[in-house]
Amino acid sequence: MAPRPGQFLNLAAILDSQNPSIDLHLSTYDASTKNFSKAITDFNNRAVAEITQRREAHAADRKKLAERAQSIEKETNQCKLREIELIGVLEREREETKEAESSVSALRRQVVAQKEALAALDAEIEQYRARVGSLRRERERERLTLEQHMAPLAAEARACERALGCVIEGVGPDQLLIRFSIKVGEGDGSKQDASFVLDVSLQSYRVLTSTPLLPTLPILLDQLNESRDVFTFIKQMRQAFAELFA
Repeated sequence: MAPRPGQFLNLAAILDSQNPSIDLHLSTYDASTKNFSKAITDFNNRAVAEITQRREAHAADRKKLAERAQSIEKETNQCKLREIELIGVLEREREETKEAESSVSALRRQVVAQKEALAALDAEIEQYRARVGSLRRERERERLTLEQHMAPLAAEARACERALGCVIEGVGPDQLLIRFSIKVGEGDGSKQDASFVLDVSLQSYRVLTSTPLLPTLPILLDQLNESRDVFTFIKQMRQAFAELFA
């Protein structure tokens, strides 16, 4: 029976049961964490892409306006020089100056409109930043909650290791490294190390590596896939290693 979150594991009751097992819900936790991280990443990527696109468009518009203003300013200066040099065409020069000033006014109005658009874009960017900050804080709260739930499970896992006489580590998605230190002989107290990697990602469990190799491993693995009893399998592997070292 799997313990509810926050509930301590009754190791003695589990070991006394006919088929002792503990469901750590690792696959559910891993899937939930991956989905949440992917959602955050996708949202952030979309926000950054939208902001970048608008910035580039705004920069292009400002460049065009700057080039247009420089062109008009150049024409205005040329008109002033021609006004000095060509007194006879003063009226025509005045008309051209008037047209140029009108164009400049129109450009200034466009610049004002662009500034207003930029201010609106900055406000929208701040909104995105606020939303991202809120999501980050929410993710941190969830991480702390998960750590609080995982703390008693970690203590229970250490208790299981002591009961089984092994060390259990996660080495990959749904992969467990089980290490033994097995006493050899009666008097000298020397020990031999043994280990194996158990893959529980598929319906049919697999042993990826075994050090040293066990002749009885295929038989033990078949029994595991029939019973689905990982605890008993770990005990049998320890016994098999002990017999191999004897």
